[in-house]
Formats: sequence, C-alpha cells, structure tokens
Amino acid sequence: MQQERKRPKPFTIPRQPMPEQPPQERIKNFREVPYGLTPDLAILEASRCIQCKNPQCVKGCPVNIKIPEFIELVRLGKFIEAARKIKEDNSLPAICGRVCPQEEQCEMPCVIGKKDQPVAIGRLERFVADFERVTGNIEIPKIDPPTGKRVA
Repeated sequence: MQQERKRPKPFTIPRQPMPEQPPQERIKNFREVPYGLTPDLAILEASRCIQCKNPQCVKGCPVNIKIPEFIELVRLGKFIEAARKIKEDNSLPAICGRVCPQEEQCEMPCVIGKKDQPVAIGRLERFVADFERVTGNIEIPKIDPPTGKRVA
C-alpha cells in the first residue's frame, strides 16, 4: 500500500531546476540539452501546486488539460495515471511538454507565480510522457469508431 504524502506548506519549496547536459558534452552530440526531471524532482515540483479551487492554469491551457488533477497524481508518484489523465484531453504530451509555450499559457496565470516562480507545468507534462515511454507503459487513447461523415 502506497503511503499518502503530506502536502507541504505553500511557498516553502522552490521551483526545481531541470538537469541538463554540461556544455562540454552537448557540443559533441545532437541529444536534447535538458535531461528532464527525475521522479524525485517531479514529485517535489508537483508538491508546489496548491490545488486551487478555481484553477486559472486550466483556463490558460488551449486544450484544457486537467492540470491540478495530473499534478496531484505526479505528487503521489502515480506517473502512469498522470499520463492517462493528460491524455484525456491531449494525445501528444511528450511534444506539448517540450514545445508548448507554457510560460505564456498555463504557467502565467498560476497563483504560485504571483509570489514565486509558477509551478513548472510543462516540465511535469514532459516528465510524465517520458516516464510512460521509458517504462514501456504507453497507452494509446481510445478512438471512437468512424461515423461515415466527412468534413471535406
């Protein structure tokens, strides 16, 4: 049985930096510079979310991901469940976690960002998608059967 993690007091945890390749390594390869968050860093970053009653981050997201719900699953260490939650609204979390301008959309209205740096929503989305891929637990979202209707 997984032990429930106690939620820390707001504003007591700083935003977690994303580990990245040292410059001397990255000048010799074509791999991504940021490694992505580790499970421990992801849980720590997710612990910064205060689970707002009226989450402005969701309103800032163009695909309306259930951001507080997936972040809470990350906080609890339920990474595959967090990936499922994201995929209810977005089937491309690995891409969006890298290229979506989160700092202007979901992170900008984050309440934590009023006094501190906002929760790193995009980094958490990327972590969850990468975790799912690396562990081989990729689930393809269900697709409704064709209706026979055409759009063009």
